[in-house]
Amino acid sequence: MRKVRINNEITAPVVRVVDAEGGMLGIMAISDALKIAYDRGLDLVEVAPQANPPVCRVIDFGKYQYEQHKREKQQRKQQHQTQLKEIRLKIVTDTHDLDFKARHAREFLLEGNKVKVTVLFRGREITHKEFGEQILQQFWQRLEDVAKFDQPIREEGRTMTMILAPDKEKIKKYQKLMQQQSNDEQD
Repeated sequence: MRKVRINNEITAPVVRVVDAEGGMLGIMAISDALKIAYDRGLDLVEVAPQANPPVCRVIDFGKYQYEQHKREKQQRKQQHQTQLKEIRLKIVTDTHDLDFKARHAREFLLEGNKVKVTVLFRGREITHKEFGEQILQQFWQRLEDVAKFDQPIREEGRTMTMILAPDKEKIKKYQKLMQQQSNDEQD
C-alpha cells in the first residue's frame, strides 16, 4: 500500500478539497484546507497526488485506511490464481485409467486451472515414442470440448508432455449442454 500524506505532510501549496460526502469545496490554499479539516475534527488526506492541483479529502484517516484495506482484501479475494495440475501417464495406460484421469483433468480445467499431461517412458519404452504421442492424442480427444493447447506435445528427456488450458467459450457450451441434459432427465 502506498504512503498516503495527511495534514501537515501535504506539500502542495494549493489543493482541490472534497468533503466526506463527496461534495466539492473548491480549490484553496493548504492552510485554509487544513483549517476546515481541524474545525470539523477530521483529517485532510491527499487522495490524488498526481492531479493538478492535488485532490484532498476531509475525512477520518483511520476510517479511510480501514476502507482501503477492506477494498484491497476484497480485490485479492476475487483474483483467481491459475494453478498447473499434472497428470502422469505411461504408454501402457489402459482406456479405463485414461478415462478416469481425463475426468480429473476435466474437473481441473472447469475450475480454471491448466493441466500438464506427462507420459513417462521407462527403460526401452523410449524407443517407441509414437505410443506416447498416441496416448496424448487420445487424452486430448477426451478433453477437446473444454480445453485448448497451451503448449503442444513435446519431448523432454524421458518424458513427453503437453499443457492444456481451459477454453472459456468451449466451457460455456459444455456447461450449457450439461444443464440441458440435467433438465431433460428431470422432465
